[in-house]
Amino acid sequence: MTPGDRNEPAPGRRLRWRVGTPLVVLLSGALFAVSATNSEGTDLRPGRYTDLASLTEAESRAYQDLQAESTELKAEVDRLTGEVDDARVRREERRADRLRGRAGLMAVTGPGVTVVMSDADQDVLEAAVQGSEDGSDADLNLFPFVVHQQDIQAVVNALWAGGARAVTIQGQRIVTTTGIKCTGSAVQLQGVPYPAPYTIQAVGDPADLVDALDADSDVSGFRADADRPEVGVGWELEELDRVEAPAYAGLLDIDQARPLRG
Repeated sequence: MTPGDRNEPAPGRRLRWRVGTPLVVLLSGALFAVSATNSEGTDLRPGRYTDLASLTEAESRAYQDLQAESTELKAEVDRLTGEVDDARVRREERRADRLRGRAGLMAVTGPGVTVVMSDADQDVLEAAVQGSEDGSDADLNLFPFVVHQQDIQAVVNALWAGGARAVTIQGQRIVTTTGIKCTGSAVQLQGVPYPAPYTIQAVGDPADLVDALDADSDVSGFRADADRPEVGVGWELEELDRVEAPAYAGLLDIDQARPLRG
């Protein structure tokens, strides 16, 4: 065997390179394509901290634009409906008016309670984040120190169980279509993110509402954390002589209207 033969790759190795290299290139291209599709133009590795004020402002503007469009469309529907001279339409309008109160589309005022839930102090939150060397477990470390959607939902459910006639969160009327979910370090309510603290109000008999909050195990768990100095989440409960719950003015989940047929 000559020196040149010793440097020449074996036929099997040449074949593996010829087949393997295109496969690697194709795989890499596929991964880039999948990443681009999933990211939808956004960074797949977002920073730990976001500009919450800018996010809230942008989402609020988008929500207000949709709300204005919905108001215009509703006004047009009401105008067109009013022009219809049909006994069945009039009957359905009267039925809808009777249900407006139960649907949360009418303001309610009366005695009730206010609950304020807040995250732990900033120094406690920073210490929790630093509890993980690389920050990968920051969300888990922060779990008992911040207000989550399930904490808010537990309070709202307890208030309904206590006979509340109306409930609001951050001044927004809660109806059957209201969605509450966590978005980063804020809670999203009806499509708009709100930072802590969270103010929940209910119209109803204050004594019954307080009893319902005391009897709820999930609410009791949050209140127990609020009593622990090392956790320090905030809990405030106050009985009030007057609570005002405005009518729901947000978007309704209506996809389309169907004409009534005789």
